[in-house]
This record gives sequence, C-alpha cells and structure tokens, in this order.
Amino acid sequence: MKSLLFDTLPLGEIPSPDRIPKRMLAQVVRSSRYGNPDQAMREEEIPVPELEEDDVLIAVMAAGLNYNHVWACLGYPLDVISYRNRSGEKEDFHIGGSDASGIVVKIGTKVEGLEPGDEVIVQPGYFDLSDPWIRGGGDPCFSETMRAWGFETNYGSFAQFCKAKAYQCLPKPKNLNWEESASFMLTGATALRMLTRWEPNVLQKGDTVLVWGGAGGVGAIAVQIVSAWGGFPIAVVNHPEKAEFCRELGAKECIIRTEYSHWGLSYEHPLFLEEIGKIRSKISDATGSDPKIVIEHSGERTVLTSMELCAKGGMVVICGGTTGYLGSLPLRGFVSSQKRFQGSHFANPEECSRLLGLFRDGILEPRISKVYSFEEIPIAHKEMMENRQPPGNLVARVGSVPV
Repeated sequence: MKSLLFDTLPLGEIPSPDRIPKRMLAQVVRSSRYGNPDQAMREEEIPVPELEEDDVLIAVMAAGLNYNHVWACLGYPLDVISYRNRSGEKEDFHIGGSDASGIVVKIGTKVEGLEPGDEVIVQPGYFDLSDPWIRGGGDPCFSETMRAWGFETNYGSFAQFCKAKAYQCLPKPKNLNWEESASFMLTGATALRMLTRWEPNVLQKGDTVLVWGGAGGVGAIAVQIVSAWGGFPIAVVNHPEKAEFCRELGAKECIIRTEYSHWGLSYEHPLFLEEIGKIRSKISDATGSDPKIVIEHSGERTVLTSMELCAKGGMVVICGGTTGYLGSLPLRGFVSSQKRFQGSHFANPEECSRLLGLFRDGILEPRISKVYSFEEIPIAHKEMMENRQPPGNLVARVGSVPV
C-alpha cells in the first residue's frame, strides 16, 4: 500500500525519537466489518498512538499470530471495541496482535531501564500497577485490571508501531531472530502457567499429560515443556502429519481426533463410552498411566472427553474455547473421582521471564511453521479460523527483512 501522506514511513524504516511519524500502517478491525478475518481486517493509515508516562512506543519487527485475533475479528465472544468504549476509551477501531518483537523508538517520561534502540519482546500481560492487589504483592493474573494486550487493549502488534507498558518489555535473546522472538510468548507463557502454577496439580517427572491441539501454539510448547521436565506428553491432533510434528517435539503418543466418532455425544451414549475406552487404552499402553494433567483449550466439544480421561485426583486446566464455551460435565463421576477443573489465563511477569530463559538457554526451541507478510495477516487468521494452518507457531513480518 503506497502512502498518500508524507508523514508516514515505509515498513521496516526505524525512526529516531525526534522523527516519529504522525501516521502508521496497520491491519485494522472495525465493528462494521465484524466477521471472517479476511473481511474484518483492512490495511489502513492510523495516527501513531500518543504515550502516557509509563508507555513505550516500539517499531514492530515481527508479530506472532494467535487465535484471540480471530475472536476480535468476529466480535465474539467479546466485542473488543465496545468493551474498550465502555471503559472510556474512544477509538472506534481495533489493532490486534498479542505477540511482538521490535525496537524501542520512544519512551514515556517516567520510564526507566529502557532506551530508544533497545531490542525487546513484548509480553501481553497488561495491568494497572496502582491496583492495591498488585501493590500488595498479589499475582497480577488475579487483578481486576488484568487484560490481554492486543486483544482487550488497542495498538497491538499488527502495525508499524505498537504501544506497551514498560513492564511488558523483555530483552530480546541474542540467539533468536525477530520472527522467532515474536512467536512464543503468549502461547508459551500460557502453557507454562497451566503446567506449573496450580498446586498440587503441577508437572512432575514421569507424569502423563494429555495436550489438546498438540501441533498448535499452546500445544506445541506444552509438549516441549512436558518432555523437557521428564514427563510423557500425549498430543491430540486432527491429522497424521501433525502427529509426526508432535513426535518430533517429544510426544510419547498421538491421538488422531478424526479416528474417533463420539464428539458431541452425551456421557450415557454407548458409543461415547466405547471410544473413551479406546483412547484410554492407547494412552495407558504408551505411558502406563492416565493423564495427571489435561491441557484444554478447545472447550465445548472436547471437555467431557478430557474429564473422563483425566486420572483420579488429576486436573483438567483450560485456557480457551475454540469449539465453544458451553461445555457440560457429569458431576457424579467428577465428584467421586475428585478431579479438578481449573481455568487459567495467560501468565504473570515472573512466569514470562522464566519462559524467556528457557528459550534463551536452548531448553525450548521456537517452532515456526510459516512466516507471513504484513499484507497476509488477514488471510493467515482466516486459515487459523478454518483450522487450515500448518502445525507450530505462525508469525508475520512487519518491519523485519527476509534473510
């Protein structure tokens, strides 16, 4: 897209602090276009955001692609524009993107520890530092002010410049390129918290862990973490090609979802119990035990299966609902087996730093399956919505140059 204004910069050009342009290119969602991502997003010129005293303006080099922007485009389950308008923000548009790597170009008046030119990764946990809960040492994830940056906030990574709080900026590892650095924070920190936060149901050596969507963003990193900790990850996928990808990551066994036909059936249906028995046997043959932890994010159509497969006293921990949010559970078996159903939402700053260290030290590795151009961001999300994306993490180049 050729700029019609002289006060913009070409993609990839990094300005000095005294030459910040007035406008920027962005992939913009408007409520009048809510629907499939390829219709909801349009490339537009938008004013570069003004900074508050604790804000940082970052020239985006690469942006990670996540399913939350599919929801933003649909306007469901959250109308992100109306949500922000109700809290007093006035913008009638949304710039999404919850993963970013880039270069600091401007800082707010009270920002310390960051300077223009710093290479950073943005972690998408956004909260108000003045909240009494946080000031008292509470986990920010439980704060009423906690929001998902680039989803529940505006000015995410699908633009030449993004706006973040200083505490969101982490140093970019020197062993990772721009695309790798933008690929893992949202999904990886989510997976790490799901596996290590909810005591006593935390990952231990030798544990069997069932991972839904093992070839996706959260799943692929969860498989790596479980394997690195000495556990036995069991990946659920929808295609043999994705199963092979998960085995390369360290999966002990793979469940190919399309080989079973009980999805959507009730707990009492004979076919449901028969298919559950087959899956349980396959897991037991591979690891010798039922899953102590089940990593869930598909939701409505799979949560009943997750609860049935989970070990007695184990935990199903869920971070989303890509097949829907209206799941049902058989409470009698749930109670008698003393299983735990735990919600989990992203991660706190300490968990983000811990994850970054795992990638910096080579314990975990970015697994990028496809890099899109800035112009292809809408198509990439349409593929994601239709479950046509390749396995692994997806990234878009914004300011970085192909090597």
